[in-house]
Amino acid sequence: MSSTADNPGILVAVDGSPGSDAAVSWAAAEAVRRAVPVTLLSITAPVISTWSSATPDVDIADAQQDSARSVLELAEQIFTAAVGGPHAPGVHTETRPSPVVGALAEASRSALLLVVGNRGTGGHNRLPLGSVAAGLLHHARCPVVVVHPEDSVDSDAPVVLGVDGSTSSDAATRLAFEEAALRGAALVAVHAWSDVGLLPMYTMDWQIYEEQAREALTQRLADWEQDFPDVRVDVRLVRDRPAHWLTEESRSAQLVVVGSRGRGGFAGLLLGSVASTVAQLSQAPVIVVRRD
Repeated sequence: MSSTADNPGILVAVDGSPGSDAAVSWAAAEAVRRAVPVTLLSITAPVISTWSSATPDVDIADAQQDSARSVLELAEQIFTAAVGGPHAPGVHTETRPSPVVGALAEASRSALLLVVGNRGTGGHNRLPLGSVAAGLLHHARCPVVVVHPEDSVDSDAPVVLGVDGSTSSDAATRLAFEEAALRGAALVAVHAWSDVGLLPMYTMDWQIYEEQAREALTQRLADWEQDFPDVRVDVRLVRDRPAHWLTEESRSAQLVVVGSRGRGGFAGLLLGSVASTVAQLSQAPVIVVRRD
């Protein structure tokens, strides 16, 4: 058992759900690419006593610990099968009895990435995003990766980046270039230069505004292209809701990277609607990057 603070690397929230298993597999591949260790962390919720409890609290706690150990053993097996080879990254397991979101958010302070399944064992099958994943998008202190069991795994597909000029978008851009370079993949930069849909506004010359947006985006990406010369960049300009187009692009992507809050959010907002929607509906794993 090792502390995440002693092993900076990739942190994975595990609970035995299909999303959790997919998150472990994704983290294993990412750890190989980055040559960093992985911590598999299982959180057991505190036992809350009531006057009608028929089973002693100690028995419930012991059962939770046994369940957590079984979940971690299976997660470690999935990790080992996914990495293989003599140069596999180290893997550490840990259990913490604490409120789930709070414990994971605290542990994320020393992690490069926090990887979580889109929905845990307690979520309803029709919910695209569970309460733990949603909570971590608000409170984690490092980039959060949301993995769905049915996500695309095409290694030849591009990395898709949502870029809008906000502070968190700048941080997402850096990480997206890094991920594309690590994977030897192309980068598709999607920019919604206007949130207004395809309306017949004859009094406006849309082409002028689009060209201005293309020029500004090209300049914004130029420095990153110099830092990552091997990454081929394709620019997609859209005049519509950015979440819609990022979700569409995710169908042919191996990864989607977005900032946590875009240019339209108010100052105290931790998570924007674009990041939330894409994390729920994407057909590929999504990394949500906070501005700090």
